[in-house]
Amino acid sequence: MAGSEVAWPCIVVYAMMMISMMLNTQQIHGALPANTQKLIDEANQRGPYLGLVIPNSFEMNPLLQSPNFTSTDLIIDFSGRRFRFGTIANKKVILVMTGLSLINAGITTQLLLTLFNIEGVVHYGIAGNANPSLNIADVAIPQYWAHTALWNWQRYGKGLEDELPLEANGDYTRKIGYINVANYTVNVTDGSSYGNLLNNIWFQPEEVFTIDGTPEERQHAFWVAVDPLYYEISQKVKGVKLEGCLNSTTCLSNIPKVARVQRGASASIYLDNAAYRGFLYNKFNISPVDMETASVALICLQQRVPFIAIRALSDLAGGGSADSNEADTFTSLAAKNSVTVVVEFIKQL
Repeated sequence: MAGSEVAWPCIVVYAMMMISMMLNTQQIHGALPANTQKLIDEANQRGPYLGLVIPNSFEMNPLLQSPNFTSTDLIIDFSGRRFRFGTIANKKVILVMTGLSLINAGITTQLLLTLFNIEGVVHYGIAGNANPSLNIADVAIPQYWAHTALWNWQRYGKGLEDELPLEANGDYTRKIGYINVANYTVNVTDGSSYGNLLNNIWFQPEEVFTIDGTPEERQHAFWVAVDPLYYEISQKVKGVKLEGCLNSTTCLSNIPKVARVQRGASASIYLDNAAYRGFLYNKFNISPVDMETASVALICLQQRVPFIAIRALSDLAGGGSADSNEADTFTSLAAKNSVTVVVEFIKQL
């Protein structure tokens, strides 16, 4: 007994040293610090939450300042992201800002779904408008989203009947469609057909690896549908009143409205070009164009989490005046309108 009484304190000290070393090693290699993990565990016990994924601060601030949002004292910072907790219409929510572009949006959405008990995702913000029937400050709610900058750029001299590189392996396809750069040649007056060294760009679907699928067994998705129930509920916000004036002297000629549309598109490209805008609308019937939503949609598809996106139109993506982009003027108005619709949507949940 005497020997065991001496050994036990040594064992306890050794175990504590090992645990400390393990925790330090985990932090070095990027695992969650113990205090952050504790906060996450406590937060998840109070869940589930509706995740609000927001591109930038000017889109998030109107919600933070809204009387409809009640913040709690819990904020969790991890991996450069800040997760803000609160309620909207008694619905528990987590707000997180992604930053610009598809990569940031994908990383942030994956972190949100990995760390927290999330029942659904609402993504909102501003967007360019490719639909001639919609106007600045309207709010668009598409049923489908696509990433339209995953391309197979065809070699000059190859045509529509020529197989793409790696097409036989199933890596690429000609089923979705293409844009022929030569179709946009200017100053052609004799009606002749011209080639162009840039040739054809073929649009490609994303590879998707779902959590309930076989690991490393890929599926493909180009159009990603929002959650059917969320989309049905969005019908109830069509009559919400939106703002049409920046101030007492600057107002839009059209009263902004909420429009449920067929399709939206994303790419890590700020679109301010009338020709490409027209192509996207005529080819794919796309209305809002942005830089984040398709990434959020694909992560939610992979993780089997309900999702919807609500985007207010801040500019005409190059289809308006040649003098300047409308977003320089109407970003704040569009951001406010997007928040108005998001809040009403959550109330309907």
